[in-house]
Amino acid sequence: MVVLMKEFPRYLIGVLTSAVLVATPAIAQDKEPTPRIMVSGEGTATVAPDMAILNFTVTREADTAREALDANTEAMAKVLEAMKAEGIEDRDLQTADFSIEPKYQFPDRKASGEQDPPRIVGYFVRNGLTVRVRDLDRVGDILDRSVTLGVNQGGQVSFTNDDPSEALTDARIKAIQEAMAKAKTLTDTAGVGLGKVLEISESAFQPPIPLARTKVVMMEAADAAPVPVAAGENAYSVTVTVTFALDQ
Repeated sequence: MVVLMKEFPRYLIGVLTSAVLVATPAIAQDKEPTPRIMVSGEGTATVAPDMAILNFTVTREADTAREALDANTEAMAKVLEAMKAEGIEDRDLQTADFSIEPKYQFPDRKASGEQDPPRIVGYFVRNGLTVRVRDLDRVGDILDRSVTLGVNQGGQVSFTNDDPSEALTDARIKAIQEAMAKAKTLTDTAGVGLGKVLEISESAFQPPIPLARTKVVMMEAADAAPVPVAAGENAYSVTVTVTFALDQ
C-alpha cells in the first residue's frame, strides 16, 4: 500500500523527519574502526654498477658570439667523434646544456659616485654532453681523451645500473620481512594477535655515487693516463609501510 505524504498531518511529517535525522548518527556509531597496527621496514641490496654517467662541458670564449660558437662547435664535434670511436653508441650521447652568454666589463666608479653601465667585451658559449659508458674499463681512457680534445668543464661522474630491478626486488623482500618481524614482536609483547594485512606502501631510493667532480679529475688528467677510476658498489634501498589488523 502506498501512502501519500499529503494524507499525514503536518505535525506528523515533522516528527518523522526528526526521527530520521536522529537515527543516522546512531547507525554510524555502531560501526567501529578495525583495530590496527602500522609498522615500517627497510631493506637494502648492493650490486656492482654496470654503467657510468659522465658529464662534459666545452666552453669557448671569443670577441663575438659567432666566433665563440664556431670554436665551441669545432671542439664539441671532435669530442663526439672521439666518443663514438671509443665505442659509445648514439643513444648514450645526449646534449645536456647549451648557452651563449655575453661577457661584461664593469667600469670603475667615478669620483662622483656614478658608474657607467657595463659593456659587452666578448661572449661565452657552453655546450654540455652527457655520456653513458657501459664498459666501465673504458671510463678512465674516455676521461683522459676528453680533456685532450678540449673539454674544460664538467659536473660529476656517477655509477649506476642499467636494470636495477633484481636488486630492488631483494630490497623489497628484506623490507617486508623486517616490517613483519616488527609487527610480530609488538603484538606478541602486547598480548594481541596479528591479523591480515590491510595496506602496503613503499618508497625506493638509490642515491647516485659520485666519483669526483669532473673538473678536478680533468685537471689531473693532463699528467696521468688513464685516469684511475674506482666503481665500488651501488646500494638500493626500499622502505615499506605495512598496516595490519589486530585480532583481539
